[in-house]
Amino acid sequence: LALMLVLAISGSAWALSDAYKQNVYHVSKLKPVDSVLKVKVGKIAPDFKLPAMSGKRISLREYRGKRNVVLSFVPAAWTPVCSDQWPGYNIAQDLFEAHQAVLLGISVDNIPTLYSWTRQMGDLWFEVLSDFWPHGAVASRYGILRSDGTAERAIIIIDKKGIIRYIDVHDINERPSLESIMVQLEKL
Repeated sequence: LALMLVLAISGSAWALSDAYKQNVYHVSKLKPVDSVLKVKVGKIAPDFKLPAMSGKRISLREYRGKRNVVLSFVPAAWTPVCSDQWPGYNIAQDLFEAHQAVLLGISVDNIPTLYSWTRQMGDLWFEVLSDFWPHGAVASRYGILRSDGTAERAIIIIDKKGIIRYIDVHDINERPSLESIMVQLEKL
């Protein structure tokens, strides 16, 4: 039922205002994947501690034993697919919570850029983290830092024990399916 609800309303959730769309930088089609993954399903997820827009420093370790974690890496602020992806998660907040999962959005952009960008998107219910300095260190540790210094568009699901249960290094030109995330969370 929850999955059907997501599918039914997901199309309209990604609609952005015309004023907002005028500020989005349009890039040409990029190489779908430009990195070599360093993590594997079934292995412990590398810990990290990153600054969040909320002013906190968020550590992956703080969720161990408490919550499942969905990491949503995006390449860059103010780009079309990224600007479409994160607001879409607002419609699924209850589904993440029903699966005892927290969503962490991660970008290699700095906090002021992320602040400006996400304010234009509207309120996001999840923490947005900056992997800016040292530039892309977490993305690099996971093996999803692209040769141009941006991160891959990737979804990594980690269970309460800190074990990676799902990895989707997605075509950078396309938004990952919310349905596939929910299917994987159901398995936990």
